[in-house]
Amino acid sequence: MSGPVTLDRREGPYGEVVLRRRDEHFEIIANGTFLMDTSDGRSERLLIDAAQAALPEEERSGASVLVGGLGVGFSLAHAAADPRWGRITVVEREEAIIDWHRRGPLASISGAALADSRTVILHTDLVDHLRTSSDRYDALCLDIDNGPDWTVTEDNESLYAAEGLAACAARLRPGGVLAVWSAQPSGDFEGSLRNAGFSGVRTEEIPVARGVPDVVHLAVRPG
Repeated sequence: MSGPVTLDRREGPYGEVVLRRRDEHFEIIANGTFLMDTSDGRSERLLIDAAQAALPEEERSGASVLVGGLGVGFSLAHAAADPRWGRITVVEREEAIIDWHRRGPLASISGAALADSRTVILHTDLVDHLRTSSDRYDALCLDIDNGPDWTVTEDNESLYAAEGLAACAARLRPGGVLAVWSAQPSGDFEGSLRNAGFSGVRTEEIPVARGVPDVVHLAVRPG
């Protein structure tokens, strides 16, 4: 295996973002913290599938989903490949990441999804969008950090606290599903979800080669 090759490096309002290639895979690094790469993608796909499965069966067809974080594009591509989803909104605050998908190497993953008429890309901060938007969704699939206990920037910490979870609930229709990706399980976050009034709180795991499993935390806004 060869060392990583830097393809692009940008300074933005939230710090430095880097796109690297390691052999045939791409990696995204934010402020020196590894975010994700294209070597697997199972947990990013689980994020979408678990949210879909948690919806009431009669509401799955045409359900709207907000994907928080474009990343390497696995979640978006997987959602767009499922005809049951209706409106697919992706919120991404890093202009560089959007560029890498629209005009760069990551278009090989997301090109078809970006061309899908159901897909809308919003260049904005997820936390701000949740607090200020009046839009409502059937599912929120959030993957902007390495988890509730390991955020990329301090500003993101509020998303997993009472105020942020209240904003998530406000953006969900009754019976809507909140799905949050994490690089490790968080019992404290499960407690925060219950304290915020969510029901059906549970955690689905994806085993990894070494260390603790990736997980998706799931919760439902009561009807």
